[in-house]
Amino acid sequence: MAKKQHTRLTDRFIRAIKAPERGNTRYTDSEVPGFAVRVTASGVRSFVLDYRLDGRNRRGTIGRWPEWTATMARAKAIKYRLKVSEGIDPFEIVRAETLSELAADYMRLHANVKKRAVSARADNRLLKKHILPALGERTHIDRITTRDVERLHVDMSDTPYQANRVLALLSKMFSLACKWDSLTENPCTGVSKFPELPRERYLKTDELKSLLVVLDGFNNRTISSAVVLMILTGCRKTEALHATWDQFDLNEGVWVKPSAHTKQKREHRVPLNPAAVRLLESRPRVSGYVFPGAVKDQPLKDIKTAWEKIRTAAKLPDLRIHDLRHTYASMLASSNLSLPVIGQLLGHTQAQTTARYAHLLDAPLRDATDTVGRLIEDARQPEDVTDEV
Repeated sequence: MAKKQHTRLTDRFIRAIKAPERGNTRYTDSEVPGFAVRVTASGVRSFVLDYRLDGRNRRGTIGRWPEWTATMARAKAIKYRLKVSEGIDPFEIVRAETLSELAADYMRLHANVKKRAVSARADNRLLKKHILPALGERTHIDRITTRDVERLHVDMSDTPYQANRVLALLSKMFSLACKWDSLTENPCTGVSKFPELPRERYLKTDELKSLLVVLDGFNNRTISSAVVLMILTGCRKTEALHATWDQFDLNEGVWVKPSAHTKQKREHRVPLNPAAVRLLESRPRVSGYVFPGAVKDQPLKDIKTAWEKIRTAAKLPDLRIHDLRHTYASMLASSNLSLPVIGQLLGHTQAQTTARYAHLLDAPLRDATDTVGRLIEDARQPEDVTDEV
């Protein structure tokens, strides 16, 4: 391995480095002793720190570039050198944390306080069902390799969407571990997700009629009304189930969803159509929640069993609750509304999120071009000529 001349490490310099034909090479920093970037034949660039402790020369990896910038890595190297000066091995500290400890910190410091409650619960389920059993609760996180992550991901290939959620969760956990000085590299880096084809499922008119007939006759009126509100407004399941009366102004026909209940973490004001207003006016106000659950002062929490019965009775076995939101969007698009208007009604903050419905605008476009075609054909017809006597 050839050792290169001292230079001040910058992102621009690191980006321009050519990978060696084999092995790896290092470029040492001119400002922080022992701080360097290591480049492998495969092109992987990692920041490392050489130091001496207890009479022994040691080396530790700070993190990979570009996940770690040169500025971030240099600051970390300085902190680590301070620990060395105190007789502490900064890289030994890393090896103390187990996966279960990281999972607990992730839930307590991130998921439970920075994500929606439904998302935090989903993360907790993935941890308990897949991640901790597969990788080992007591495994030290610095012992988990990219190969371990790749193996877990591939083992879940029969459920690619779930596998990708597991990979994303692990990547976030390890990224936070790096931030918290518990880890030096994210082992998820370089693991590719499985392709995800967007699901395009919209109710046709006859399917919608069949579903509404079943909902109108369903014995649990609270659940059926919640589902109908999803159809009428395109709201998400959690937005409907956790809706409270103080969010609605039925005189003005407006629903103001609080930021805590929306995926975008921002208040979403949406007008209600008359059918939605009538539905809400028909609901008894026996709780602060529009759709109260069996437990007092608690909302509906789980309607999976009821939904299974509803879609089976409607002969729509593949219909997911979230497809009701897609159906609402498709009806908006078919009504010649623009994508920005559709996005506003759905509460999208990114234009590309609404772009999935662009192809549904073909119908009004086809009507428009058909109109032009008829006008041109009419213009080509010869005018009637009346012979004068």
